[in-house]
Amino acid sequence: MTGNTISTKDGTQIYYKDWGEGPVVTFSHGWPLNADAWDGQMHFLARNGFRVIAHDRRGHGRSTQSSSNNDMNGYADDLATLFDALDLKSVAMVGHSTGGGEVARYISRHGTKRVAKAVLIGAVPPIMVKSATNPEGLPIEVFDGIRAGIAGDRSQFYKDFAKAFYGANRPGAKVSQGILDAFWLWSMQCGQKNAYECIKAFSETDFTADLKKFDIPTLVMHGEDDQIVPIHDSAKKSARLIKGAKEIYYPGAPHGLTATMQDRVNADLLAFLRG
Repeated sequence: MTGNTISTKDGTQIYYKDWGEGPVVTFSHGWPLNADAWDGQMHFLARNGFRVIAHDRRGHGRSTQSSSNNDMNGYADDLATLFDALDLKSVAMVGHSTGGGEVARYISRHGTKRVAKAVLIGAVPPIMVKSATNPEGLPIEVFDGIRAGIAGDRSQFYKDFAKAFYGANRPGAKVSQGILDAFWLWSMQCGQKNAYECIKAFSETDFTADLKKFDIPTLVMHGEDDQIVPIHDSAKKSARLIKGAKEIYYPGAPHGLTATMQDRVNADLLAFLRG
């Protein structure tokens, strides 16, 4: 392990990397990946005058595979510990997928005294699972199937899941084997118990009230062909709940658009951060 760690109240060690100098941008990654999934954005922004920080969520990557607090409150509080330890101010928070939920819950629990902007990319809010109050959601059986995959042959499950994550299963898709291999590598670094428990966190947590607390400029970015977090039950609803949210939607783009459309996402991210 190379890099830095902070210790949370329950003794969990949270790994993070901290590159560059300038206005601070933090990154919260998707399930079941780690901070390395943001390298394409972090390196780009570091070269363009920003200080970029990304952590491995508890149970993921190089952080402790904790047995407890594998839920959105725990994730948000870990992030708050990192912010406090580094005394970060005027932060632009960027979250992808599960990380978008983490950003929303952080703002709800800890406010925006340290936050200047937020970016939600392919993010899970307001809530993914189908219910009487969210009829457009995905049936619980979808998430039970993911749980079964993690509890069983998780290595093969991740290889199969990566194809839908990056849209490699679509006709004419041009997704490199390297991108798919990286997904498997990062996923296998996540503790099995942590990956399993995070499924409930990202699918069943209701972020509706959290989104209503956003009082900072916010950008919502989403792929229109997202097979993991369908756009109409996530981004479109979130944008209506966040006052003054800016929206950018990408025709034909998959869930993992930060990799498959790296240059375009980076350009739009930079424009928002500088705006």
